Amino acid sequence: MGPVEIARRAREAARKLAAVPAEEKNSFLRKVADGLEQSCGAILSANAADVESARITFKEIPLAPSALERLKLDETKVDGMAAGIRAVAELPDPSGRVLSRTLLDDGLVLEKVTCPLGVLLVIFESRPDAVTQIGALALKSGNAAILKGGRESARSTAALLDVFAGALASFPGIPAGALSSVAGRAGVDALLALDEHIDLVIPRGGYDLVRHVQAHTRIPVLGHAEGVCHVYLDRAADEAMATAIVVDSKLEYPAACNAAETLLVHRDAAARFLVPLLGRLVQAGVEIRACEKTRALAPSLGLAPATEKDWRTEYGGPIRSVKLVESLDEAVKHVNRCGSHHTETIVTDDKLAAEEFLSHVDAAGVFHNASTRFADGFRYGFGAEVGISTSRVHARGPVGLDGLVTYKYLLRGSGQIVATYNGTNARPFLHRKLP
Repeated sequence: MGPVEIARRAREAARKLAAVPAEEKNSFLRKVADGLEQSCGAILSANAADVESARITFKEIPLAPSALERLKLDETKVDGMAAGIRAVAELPDPSGRVLSRTLLDDGLVLEKVTCPLGVLLVIFESRPDAVTQIGALALKSGNAAILKGGRESARSTAALLDVFAGALASFPGIPAGALSSVAGRAGVDALLALDEHIDLVIPRGGYDLVRHVQAHTRIPVLGHAEGVCHVYLDRAADEAMATAIVVDSKLEYPAACNAAETLLVHRDAAARFLVPLLGRLVQAGVEIRACEKTRALAPSLGLAPATEKDWRTEYGGPIRSVKLVESLDEAVKHVNRCGSHHTETIVTDDKLAAEEFLSHVDAAGVFHNASTRFADGFRYGFGAEVGISTSRVHARGPVGLDGLVTYKYLLRGSGQIVATYNGTNARPFLHRKLP
């Protein structure tokens, strides 16, 4: 089936899916979760073949270590996928909610009601767990989804989609075209031209992928190009707390887009505990690229000098840039200038300083005394996420169910015409808010 036919089929499926009752969608998702657990062996076998193929195929142009890490699945990750789908099933249906009701006049009531976006095109690299996250969120919110995984995850993607297909056989009310896939770069470019059939594109991958998508479509694009996140240790930072957050935000999962790449340290905090903190990171295998002030403070560590490029780089691995700052204001300016508006955190016991940071930093997530790694749909209680958006329009941060619906206005009348409300003897509107 060609890209145009896939998109048309998805559009038809989306229209039918929008009317499927919430409980039927929830039962379907529980069936998928059960299927993941039952098919764990087949999924891991397919994934092992992908990982081995990636090592061989990309030997001349190596797959980035962070991408290879995201590609790998194990039993714990499959169990996590199933848990995530069950969590989505338990969430309220985001579609069909009445946001407001207004009595325009007697017998004329206007409602603002949520509804699905329609058809999603999701392009992702490496991480096969995107299939289950996106599939669950799309179907729960009443959207059809077309998935395009990278060639490095082709077998894993197919194995996961087989689980969805198997569950569909038990639910004839859910149209088969609600979840489909496409292969090959040419197929993606063809889909990016189909703005009459596709409503939103979600790229989940590196900078080059996102920029390619943005440059080759008129369809709205939701996502982020990079995750250049910061931890700022304020002058009133507690040493033990700062150490724990700095380590967690980089080493808990270095390949994640919400892992912190740059550490900013107030000079007063640096004088108290920066040297032992950097020693801890070096001992844990983190490469430090530091400003001249930091290097002068810790000459025994032999830190590499940071370049201007380092302040804007997403390493995706155990590398961290470190910079001393003279003030909170300097830290905020650095974050807003060099960050990617993804996730930023301040560590401080000074509540006024924390509030200033929270108010003045421009990012989808701004935290106080917490690791940047909390920027995640599952941890936010969304069940899962289709991606993290750094846009200021429609949805921002981890995008869950609420980010996959829009709204429409339903007007229920009793024969009213506009002419009645015009002219010298015009009937007045009531515009009364209703429960």
